[in-house]
Amino acid sequence: MTKTVTCFGELLIRLTPPGAQLMVQATSLDLIVGGAEANVAAALASLGHDVRFSGLVTDNALGTKAVSALRGAGVDTRFLARAWGRMGLYFMEAGAGPRPSAITYDRAGSAFAEADPAAIDFAGALAGASLLHTGGITPALGPKGVALAKAANAAAMAADVPICFDGNYRGQLWSAWDSNPGDVLRDLVSDATILIGNHRDISLLLGKAFSGDGEDRRREASEAAFAAFPKLQLIASTARHLVTSDHHRISARVDARDSAHQTGEIDVTGIVDRIGTGDAFAAGVLHRWLHGADVQAMAKGGLALTALKHSIPGDMCLVGAADLDGFSAGAGDVRR
Repeated sequence: MTKTVTCFGELLIRLTPPGAQLMVQATSLDLIVGGAEANVAAALASLGHDVRFSGLVTDNALGTKAVSALRGAGVDTRFLARAWGRMGLYFMEAGAGPRPSAITYDRAGSAFAEADPAAIDFAGALAGASLLHTGGITPALGPKGVALAKAANAAAMAADVPICFDGNYRGQLWSAWDSNPGDVLRDLVSDATILIGNHRDISLLLGKAFSGDGEDRRREASEAAFAAFPKLQLIASTARHLVTSDHHRISARVDARDSAHQTGEIDVTGIVDRIGTGDAFAAGVLHRWLHGADVQAMAKGGLALTALKHSIPGDMCLVGAADLDGFSAGAGDVRR
């Protein structure tokens, strides 16, 4: 059963020193196409869904590279506007052993961040769609990003398309301008049917902390979010414990208003690339949701896809439905 999904956000170029080099050591940089919403789009397309990507990308060779990567993943880019300007970039130093990965953004003034919402055909991108996937990175870019995010939500509501909103809090971006992320994100999440976010994201939205620990705290936070946001029907999140940079323990949780399921932890070892793993989780949950699955199946699907993404270089998770369905976690390892 195929559903049409529209994803909205900024396409990015990631520049990374080869191997686990520090930036000060590098004499070359690997170029990788990504961006949170683009990663979700590519993952859902790889799982067999009809996926459109909406947004705006620079009309130069870097923009063409990014668009080609999406098309190569099977994503419909007809509703991706082009305009002159700079491409959003980020630089990543890959972690190793006890050293974590580090990211530096270079996104200010990008063609997307400066875009006028009128330049984007939201109505066309959403026609006949079953879902809009968007998130908190776009509004973190500044006042124009907030306007873009609000326009996307408004278009989805006008088309009666449910919204999945991934909190994706990025402190570096929010702190770069005179922002109030709690107020901005609260306004946007109020339109959503699905929230990808944990108890910390909900704390930011509601301006309150949650007591307890583990599953009890997550359920308390979810119930508070359901009470605060009448449209919200589903909340999905992961919990991650870092052993080393290439050995993590991960569990997943999905809360509905009347049910919830939290998986046990699995060991993810031999990590190749952590970037995009949260986007893979969102795609795994949405893949199951689009097929009408229950909270247990959604949590397991999200956990499986995020685990598999750790073994794939690059930002995008290009795993097919058969590989997702065949996933197993045994003896503390990930099937590859």
